[in-house]
Amino acid sequence: MLYTLLYPLSTQYAALSWLNVLRYTSTRIIAATLTALLLSLVLYPWFIRTLQKIQLGQVVREDGPQSHLSKRGTPTMGGSLLLFTLIIPTLLWADMRNPYVLLASLTTAGYGVIGFVDDFLKVRRKHSGGMPGKIKFISQIAVATCTIYYLFESGVIPESIRFRVSVPFVDFYEYDTGIDRWIYISFAVFVVVGFSNAVNLTDGLDGLAIGPVIISAATFLILTYAAGTVINKTFDIAYYLHIPHIPMVGELAIYCGAMVGAGIGFLWYNTYPASVFMGDVGSLPLGAGLGFLAVASKNEFTLLIVGGIFVLETVSVIVQVVSFKLTGKRVFKMAPIHHHFELKGWAEPKVIVRFWIISIMLALVALATLKLR
Repeated sequence: MLYTLLYPLSTQYAALSWLNVLRYTSTRIIAATLTALLLSLVLYPWFIRTLQKIQLGQVVREDGPQSHLSKRGTPTMGGSLLLFTLIIPTLLWADMRNPYVLLASLTTAGYGVIGFVDDFLKVRRKHSGGMPGKIKFISQIAVATCTIYYLFESGVIPESIRFRVSVPFVDFYEYDTGIDRWIYISFAVFVVVGFSNAVNLTDGLDGLAIGPVIISAATFLILTYAAGTVINKTFDIAYYLHIPHIPMVGELAIYCGAMVGAGIGFLWYNTYPASVFMGDVGSLPLGAGLGFLAVASKNEFTLLIVGGIFVLETVSVIVQVVSFKLTGKRVFKMAPIHHHFELKGWAEPKVIVRFWIISIMLALVALATLKLR
């Protein structure tokens, strides 16, 4: 919005020529990040007081770790403000005529609605079960299918690379990795839905989910910028790195910057001991947003590395369920795996920080794929 309004003034009025700086994506990335961070730091104290006033408190599972019972009543649905501080800076500083930014925002908002309904039902019923699982899952698939179908069928992505897969550590232009369009679209929907639920599963300790989300968003800021930015007529970052060049996808780096800023601002109040919880209204759309970033920039498999913590949490739940159904025995003391470490005697902050450290290491490995091909 501000970009669309202000940038043209740089050529119309000599006194405002300094606004020409807005044409650089890097400038607007910084602006979006700072805007999101400042909005979060300013609004969250009021928002937390409001949640306390209307008694929107966390509902804690009775079968969870006993140490979590003390968290009952802590304000939840804090992710609703997190989404506000993510989407508003994106609207302000990104070019909303860009289809990638528009679709990323719609995906985030759509999953935010699903998460809001789920959280509201939990609070209203005072029970950890919210929206029926089937309805929730179908809603997630519906939102992802709409945005992903448009992404691939509207001609936004160049036809020559539209249904090709990018593999980490492999030169994109050396091998033909194309697959059937419907298989690819189904795969892309799976990535968005799967990662939405993966982040949701990880959101079980104070700051545990938002830390890796910030790290992942920062990594995708670099990946999307590299995939879509041409420095000048002779230097294309994507071709230099042997990754797919996708025109206009670099604008998503502004969305990533807003996610980083909003995440850091939320972490200020969500860090142990948390003053507010994210809820599904935050975890579902953030995970879906990361999934969309991976699909749009053709980093679906790189996402497995970047978001390795989320993958680990999801796999631990699958292993636990399968093992119990087949053998009647549990592999972990409790799933997701962060609860396993809690029950082994690790203090909650120790679990959180060590998972953050692992997330940083995985992000560095993912960035290494840009050069090691």
